[in-house]
Amino acid sequence: MANYDYDLFVIGAGSGGVRAARTAAATGARVAVAEDRYLGGTCVNVGCVPKKLYSYAAHFHDAFEDSRGFGWTIPQAPAFDWATLRDNKVEEIKRLNGIYGRLLEGAGVRLINGRAKLVDANAVEINGERITAEKILVAVGGWPWTPQFEGSELTVNSNQVFDLDSFPRRFLVLGGGYIAVEFASIFNGLGADTHLIYRGGLFLRGFDQEVREFTRDEMAKKGVNLHFEANIERIRKVEGGLEVTLTNGERLEVDAVLVATGRRPHLEGLGLEALGVELNTDGTLKVNERYESSVPSILGLGDVTGGPELTPVALAEAMHMVQHHYGDKTPGPLDYQDIATAVFCHPNIGTVGLTEEEARERFEAVRIYSADFRPMKHTLSGSDERCLMKLVVDDATDRVVGAHMVGDEAGETIQGIAIAVRARLTKTDFDATVGIHPTAAEEFVTMRSVTRR
Repeated sequence: MANYDYDLFVIGAGSGGVRAARTAAATGARVAVAEDRYLGGTCVNVGCVPKKLYSYAAHFHDAFEDSRGFGWTIPQAPAFDWATLRDNKVEEIKRLNGIYGRLLEGAGVRLINGRAKLVDANAVEINGERITAEKILVAVGGWPWTPQFEGSELTVNSNQVFDLDSFPRRFLVLGGGYIAVEFASIFNGLGADTHLIYRGGLFLRGFDQEVREFTRDEMAKKGVNLHFEANIERIRKVEGGLEVTLTNGERLEVDAVLVATGRRPHLEGLGLEALGVELNTDGTLKVNERYESSVPSILGLGDVTGGPELTPVALAEAMHMVQHHYGDKTPGPLDYQDIATAVFCHPNIGTVGLTEEEARERFEAVRIYSADFRPMKHTLSGSDERCLMKLVVDDATDRVVGAHMVGDEAGETIQGIAIAVRARLTKTDFDATVGIHPTAAEEFVTMRSVTRR
């Protein structure tokens, strides 16, 4: 090790990279990190954190409406100011960037500003400096991908949408994944006339079918204009905005178009190809359970490796990687089963475990328990928003193998349910749990009647 400048050199100071650097340094390893953009990566700067802040902002629209049924009178119509939200977000992100910098400094990690390039299996070049390391960790995450069509240069991506100069009163989103449905809900809630365009028959592919259909109906009720089986053919500037022509011939005039068609690994220019580092067919970095690439001294984790693109997954991988390479005992492979996730559309989605469709393929027989109801809050608010809760049970073992929710604070609720699913608890265990009343969450322990088998 003494022959190298560092024991570990990390390329990318996102959630996974920072956690790996700090945890490795705590074992006594000499660590440096290179970051060419912003500390905290996608999650802190143009992902989870600002998205959740904007989602909070959008929920006030419903809150103002709901308050009337509870006796509140608002003297004048509430007015939303985009610049206030945007600029307050910027200040909060600056604060978080500073925290990440101090965490690295406190751990004794050297932080280098710049884009590092691999020059051999144990060396990088950055800002004209050649630095050697026994191991090099690639944790550069993903980058938004925009399909090419006439006028695609007129669109914005999910990195740029947080900082628009002015609020788009007419907003269009292209895509059908997490980011697309979340931003369609956010801008709709902030007051924009919002359209969501998706080439498939229904968004959120891979989620439970009942959850997808329920979310579609609730988003439509809230005013999001949904266009399925359609795509953008071209965009052109017109007086006062952008004219978007769809593949079905429909034309829409809007102020901004967000393309949220996925993210791809941000590997360009790192020098992996020259070193013969093997990639997966989808362009992600191929690694083993020790997070080693085909060149053992070059490691990879997080979104860049093609696993679940979730911040907590990157954090778990970072700690697991450090245990493998710097720990006093070798852990087994990281368990990727039953990872809970949330989609912050309106209403929110929370989910853990198998979908109904997956369970039917895996088990001989399943029991489905689901409840579709109007939450107590809306008995006075007058809103027709509904909530969905669902349990998927393996009939042979009685084990709850999936839990799904669409409704207020679904992510908060499912986080607790995720522990039960990972612990392999049974429907009998759920039934034996005394609920908290009155809450929506108690529905998960009071559903007794099988909806379908």
